[in-house]
Order: sequence, then structure tokens, then C-alpha cells
Amino acid sequence: MKVSIQGYEGSFHQVAAQLYYGKQVEVICCDTFREVVKIAANKKESDGGVMAIENSIAGSILPNYNLLQKSNLRIAGEIYLQIRQNLLVNPGVKLEDIREVHSHTMALQQCDVFLDKYKWKLVETDDTALSARHIHQHRSRHTAAVASKLAAELYQLEVLAPNIHTMKNNYTRFLMLQREELFEQDQSANKASVTFHTDHSRGSLAKVLGRIAEGGINLSKLQSFPIPGTEFKYAFHADMEFDSIPQFEEVIGAIRPMTEAIKIYGVYKRGVWK
Repeated sequence: MKVSIQGYEGSFHQVAAQLYYGKQVEVICCDTFREVVKIAANKKESDGGVMAIENSIAGSILPNYNLLQKSNLRIAGEIYLQIRQNLLVNPGVKLEDIREVHSHTMALQQCDVFLDKYKWKLVETDDTALSARHIHQHRSRHTAAVASKLAAELYQLEVLAPNIHTMKNNYTRFLMLQREELFEQDQSANKASVTFHTDHSRGSLAKVLGRIAEGGINLSKLQSFPIPGTEFKYAFHADMEFDSIPQFEEVIGAIRPMTEAIKIYGVYKRGVWK
């Protein structure tokens, strides 16, 4: 199995890929999410991709919904990963040796309470795992990185201080993306991701949502985003949870005439929290 991910080896995208597919999964590292989707769609390069879609603190990653909408990829599954940040150093480095801490700006912000205890210079970088790789490559004795435990394993670094993030309930939801020809629907699936849009008539959205509720389906997420090229028209991304696939199919059949367009990205098993 080979999948595209955003970031470098040791990133949380790779952690998510390993938790879902197993330790043996190969990753293709990409600089951008656009590149992740492009490679995931190319059967000569990969078997799919892994893409973050939302975070419990920062919220939805709206550009990724647009990338998903424009692609022909399917959502084969998901995983909710707890983001655990760690202070990594080269072997033998102690707290008193550190002068600088390098990491992505979000990671540094997530660890502000711990980092504020020390008079270290904080250096923002492009990626948490890249920061770990750099201090390994330069054998730095005065620089630490904030990154995952996987990054520590890959770059032979020591975890000087584990779990230094301020908010412990920080989860990112990752989608497992596959091409249509590789997608196999799990008959025990209990979740689906759908995008639809309605006209501007009064109550049109409420009618759709009401019919979904009548069908006994739980909307675990409803996200609006503008439709490119239109004047203030919005599409709605809905994550639906249900008891059986026939239940979901019946509701989709009922709301289809109420919408101007509807697209099902995937029917899959509800993700586990790791």
C-alpha cells in the first residue's frame, strides 16, 4: 500500500496512515494538499491518499473540502488522531543545553504553556517533522524540535519531554482517499459524506434537513462553503451516521428531488479515536 500525505516523514499524516493501514504502509510526502489529491488520483503513483479535514480546536480545513469536491476520489475511511506534541533533542542533550526550539507555528502555539516556562528562542518552520529531521542532520546540541514520537523514532532523537501540548483533547480527523476503481464499500458501513446544494426558495434547506432527521439519520457535521463561480450560492457538506446502508439509501432517495445537485463521496465505517 502506497499513499500520498501532506508533510514529511514523521508527520502526523504518516502517523494516521500507519494507524489505519498498518506500519508497512509506504508514504509519498507532498508539500501541499493539492499535491496529495493529485498523486492520490494517479494510479501510476499511488493507491490513494490521506488528508486532514478538520481539527477539534482549529475547526474545518475549508480548502480541502474544495479539493475533495473537484476530485473523483472516494472516502474509504477515517481516523481521529489525538495530536500529541513532544520536545525532541539529539541524544544526550539536556534542558539546560537548549537555546532554540523549532517547529510549525501551530505546534508552537499548541505548546505555549510549556514553552513559556523557558527563555528559549522559538523558530517557526514549515513542518514539525522537518524540524526534527533538521536537528538530526545538523547534530545540534542547542536546538530542540516539537514533533511526534514517530519523528523521534525515524530520526534517532530522544523525547526529552513528552506530551507538552496545552490542550490534551486536541484531535485531527483524517480522511482515507481512494480512486473509484479501488473503492470497496464495507457492508457494515455506518457513516457517509455527502455534498448537496438547494435553490434559494424559502425553507429549502430546512426541508432537506427535516427529511434526514425523519429517516433516523444523525448529522454529525454540516459545513457550508461557497460554490466557485456563483454569486453567494453555497453547497453543504454533510456527514451522516446511520444504522444500515438501506436506511441511508432510502433517505438519499428522498432528498435527491429536494436538491439541485448531490454527490456521495463515500460510505464507510465510522472512524475510531486514537
